[in-house]
Amino acid sequence: MPFSDRIEAAIGGALQSGQAGAAPPRLASALDYALRPGGARIRPTICLSVANACGDDRPALSDAAGAALELIHCASLVHDDMPCFDDADMRRGKPSVHRAFSEPLALLTGDSLIVLAFDVLGRAADEDPRRAVALIRILARRTGMPDGICAGQGWESEPKIDLGAYHRAKTGALFIAATQMGAAAAGQDPEPWEELGARIGEAFQVADDLRDALYDAETLGKPVGQDGLHGRPNAVAELGVQGAIRRLKDILGGAIASIPSCPGEAMLAEMVRRYAERLTPMAPAVQPGE
Repeated sequence: MPFSDRIEAAIGGALQSGQAGAAPPRLASALDYALRPGGARIRPTICLSVANACGDDRPALSDAAGAALELIHCASLVHDDMPCFDDADMRRGKPSVHRAFSEPLALLTGDSLIVLAFDVLGRAADEDPRRAVALIRILARRTGMPDGICAGQGWESEPKIDLGAYHRAKTGALFIAATQMGAAAAGQDPEPWEELGARIGEAFQVADDLRDALYDAETLGKPVGQDGLHGRPNAVAELGVQGAIRRLKDILGGAIASIPSCPGEAMLAEMVRRYAERLTPMAPAVQPGE
């Protein structure tokens, strides 16, 4: 089964469990709204690609890991768009959750998706309890403090920002989780996979800065100029467009070199090359709202 089908099936199963029973109808609808239609599902695809490269002997665990990652990612988007952060009206080409459902329901939607992500991993523990615990711990670290996406958001409230820590937490954390969880789901040591995830995350951040500078809101499906509006660090502001493009290529080259030895090493290198093409500004394969 293609990775995309596995990912959507796992997300659909998680959503069904989150909407079961006597769930409040509007909040249940908001969960669906936040998850569908999705973006490129980059993080779960990376997770399944790493698991596949490492043997993928417990595909149900890999699928759960991929779904949990996407649930956390979508939760972060819901929260990021709220008035207390970016105050963004659009996401993925449609009104953001707080605009479509209200601020209280947006807050509850993000919270519910976070809890649901860990429930998905807990339900998958029957496949291999030890591996499931490893997945839970990786995702918890890369979601919260001290260096998860919550920490990344927290840096924006500091008077002085540690740029490296900010980017590594805000954008890189879930990419690190993706590579490490893919390895852990397949029974491999997740630690050697941290560098690959960090480099992919750094590349994605630079590419996002470039898209923000070069594209309009209609093309991206979300507001542009948010970094300048909120005074946040930005690779284009620091390096210029051409400098940021050179930086992007250097990072992706380092990502390929950092792939740990595994049966699917060549396949993973090709995956990173494909992402390089997608991330390069003005490439036709760039997807809105990722």
